[in-house]
Parts: sequence; structure tokens; C-alpha cells
Amino acid sequence: MRKMKAAVFVEPGRIELTEKPIPDVGPNDALVRITTTTICGTDVHILKGEYPVAKGLTVGHEPVGVIEKLGSAVTGYQEGQRVIAGAICPNFNSYAAQDGAPSQDGSYLIPQGLCGCHGYKATAGWRFGNLIDGTQAEYVLVPDAQANLAPIPDGLSDEQVLMCPDIMSTGFKGAENANIRIGDTVVIFAQGPIGLCATAGARLLGASTIIAVDGNEHRLGVSQKLGADVTLNFKNCDVVDEVMKLTGGRGADSAIEALGTQGTFESALRCIKPGGTLSSLGVYSTDLHIPLSAFAAGLGDHKINTALCPGGKERMRRLMNVIAAQRVDLGVLVTHHYRLDDIVAAYDLFAHQRDGVLKVAIKP
Repeated sequence: MRKMKAAVFVEPGRIELTEKPIPDVGPNDALVRITTTTICGTDVHILKGEYPVAKGLTVGHEPVGVIEKLGSAVTGYQEGQRVIAGAICPNFNSYAAQDGAPSQDGSYLIPQGLCGCHGYKATAGWRFGNLIDGTQAEYVLVPDAQANLAPIPDGLSDEQVLMCPDIMSTGFKGAENANIRIGDTVVIFAQGPIGLCATAGARLLGASTIIAVDGNEHRLGVSQKLGADVTLNFKNCDVVDEVMKLTGGRGADSAIEALGTQGTFESALRCIKPGGTLSSLGVYSTDLHIPLSAFAAGLGDHKINTALCPGGKERMRRLMNVIAAQRVDLGVLVTHHYRLDDIVAAYDLFAHQRDGVLKVAIKP
């Protein structure tokens, strides 16, 4: 049996490189040889034991690679073709997908020998590195490949499309969920990779004033390259007061929260106007409390939207079109490169946010 290297979750605080069998290909699957992948903040939550996954599971959910082998039922693709797949790879035949929520489908039922089409569960469309073996390996098995594989346009490098499977899709969804209209003022809390993508997405959607908030001056500088008009370092000012000054006391039309803390959520809510939208992308680890005054006792016509990043080949095609048309360059987010053999060191760098790291490209 052929083996491959894979980074697996061992126990809280420990991810290590080991060998696993290369997966067999079912009729609806595709085996993809990974050429580049990366580490996500969610992977760090898994490493710390804050998000539970099975011991021995291969982690990672952002694949760029080449089709090694196709299942017998998968048509329209060729072995040797460069592809990506979304971090969210649902079954688009499911009730959840046909109900407009493919990221929340019934994939959690499959390990029980049941049909994944017939269930709903929050985040169950996220399979790589959550419910099935993920992408920080030499190979990954892509389920429902007909719906989830997206060919990479000629001329685009791995680094250029590496953000598409997760953080670009997530950040752009945050901007889409903010109900941005041409001429809007948008404030975006946290300028990590997802917040930076939300900044780029807000610009593409027509916001005329984008206010980026973070405590890291380097990240605030990157946010200006991606579309921020104003940057606020929360260590040096009262962000809510500054937003009110910048909007003449009106408040922002929308706010995007891309960190996942009580403080950023509450500040985002306090920044928006009555009738404004709070688009929440943060992964929260404790209960949230909504302050009465900021929520106008429930009478402020506020909208709070949450999201898990959209997946599927059509979403990936559209994101890669944006890159190919040079509307945005997210290759600037790739700040470090590591070999798969050194992934433990890469995790240490990324988890501790050293050396100006934004995203790490991992190559087998």
C-alpha cells in the first residue's frame, strides 16, 4: 500500500507529521496531489484543543494541487489538471444545499453510514480537516468532486489562488453579508488574513470609505494596499468615537467583525447606524452578550449576519476570475514558505504570530 506524509492532530498542543495510506478513490471522488496548502487560524484552534476533531485526523482545508486520479462518475476533468477545491466541500444534492445553505449540510452523518443529503448541522459542509482527512498532506481525497473541483486558469500561480478556498471566500462573504452599497462607509474590525480579504471585498463592492481597525501597524499598512481609506489602531484611540467623528455622528453603514471576541463584536455593533448591518465572521469561543444601548433595546432595525465561507466550484471560479482580472492581488498575504517536512515549525511561527506572518505557503 502506497503511503504519504500527512500532518495529523495527536492531542491538544500537538500536531505531528506521520505517514498514512494514500486514499482509495470512490466513484464520486478525486485524488488530488497537493502542490501548495496553508495553515488557517481554525487549524490553530484545533491544535490548542479549542475545536474538537478526531485524534489522527489529517488537518488543513485549503488545497491547491493536481488531479492524480478521478472517480469513475466524475466527468469534465482530466488527470494532471491543476485545480483547487473550496475549504467547504458540501454535497450539493443535499436538502441544505437546495435550501440555499450548502455550508450547513448533513455531511456529519456519513461516518455513521447514513446519507449526508438528509441532515442539517452548522458547519457540517466543512469536511477537510474537520470530518474527513484534510489538505496538509501530499494527497487529499476530494468528495463530491464534480461539484467541488475548480480548474485553475492558465497563468495563475499557486500563491495567487491559495487564498480562494477559504480566507478570500470568507472575507468576501463578510463584505457581501454587510449589504454594502455604492458610497457606503464600512468599518472592519481585525486585519488578519480574513479581515484583509473583507477589506478588499468591501472595496470591490463599492464602499467609498473603508475604515480598518487593528492593533498591528504592519497589518494596517497591508490593509491600505487592499483598499482601506482610514486605519485606526485601537491601542491609540477610542475606535467607536473615531468612527462617529468620521461619519459626522451618523455611524457606519455596516461593520464587519473578523476576530471573534466580545470586545470586537460589541464595538462593531456600537459603530453602525440605526438600520445598519453587522456582518460577523469571527469564530467565538465564549457566549456573546449584546449591550442594550448599542442594540437600541431591539428597536434599531439592526441586522446581524453570520457566515461560514461558501464553497463549490462556481464560487471558486468567480474568485479566481477576480484574481485573473487583476482586481485584487492576495499573493501579498503569503509572507512565509515552508516544506511539509517542517510543518510543526510553521505551526509554531503562525500560532505565535512572529515575524510579521500573515499566511504560510506549505509545499510537500
